[in-house]
Amino acid sequence: MTAPAPGAERRLAILGGGQMGGAILARALAAGLYAPEHVTVSDADPGARDRLARDLGVRTLFDAPAAVRDASCVLLALKPQVMPHVGRELHGRLAPGQVVLSIMAGIEVATLQDALGHDAVIRAMPNTPAQVGQGVTAWCATPAVSAGARDEVRALLRAVGTELEVDHERYLDMVTAVSGSGPAWAMLLIEAMTDAGVNLGLRRDWAYELVLQTLAGSVALARETGRHPADLRNSVTTPGGTTAAGLATMERAGVRAGLADGIAAAYQRAIDLGAAARR
Repeated sequence: MTAPAPGAERRLAILGGGQMGGAILARALAAGLYAPEHVTVSDADPGARDRLARDLGVRTLFDAPAAVRDASCVLLALKPQVMPHVGRELHGRLAPGQVVLSIMAGIEVATLQDALGHDAVIRAMPNTPAQVGQGVTAWCATPAVSAGARDEVRALLRAVGTELEVDHERYLDMVTAVSGSGPAWAMLLIEAMTDAGVNLGLRRDWAYELVLQTLAGSVALARETGRHPADLRNSVTTPGGTTAAGLATMERAGVRAGLADGIAAAYQRAIDLGAAARR
């Protein structure tokens, strides 16, 4: 197999055309980063292959080694449990000029390098708001990744939101717990606040819209003012008022501690997945 020539058009191979792989692909095509004819997707599900070929006009197939041939970037958007199988399929089949971008939770760079027999690896952790271009992805690259490959991956990640390059891989399991799993924490909050509003007597569609815009507006307020969340919280908490009463009850119920414990559990699970992949 030959590496893409310097200055050649970028070509993308995606192994796993599910929720995240499909979302990244759709946004990358919309941003014009790749022409559809320069994208190949490998997926075991024939339904997923048919859908991506029909809706996005990309080439799809079952065979992973054939999919990565001549790609400048190979995106691994698979469940971490299938890493051993992927390693057996691709070991020795990647050219030095190709970069592997893995978004598999918990799978460490060294595990990827050993399994694939390839040094140019980037490990990243995006999240599901990537589907609407509002994701955030933290990533780190090995020294073998060229400047051009870094630029290609950075552009790909920016197509689905914002990106943050971290200086050590150990941060990525923490990122997995905070932002990778983070949309689930946010959706739980949205669901709980909406249900509480309905319980008080609000129509569900009213409560849902109020919650969504309250959270969206609060994020915008924190971002645009740059003020500490505690300061912003205090600004709406009148002594003896409704907010103070609600916050006191939530603190007694352990809302803050429960959230912190849940994030810590997600972090430990990410570590466990990495350890299982090494065995």
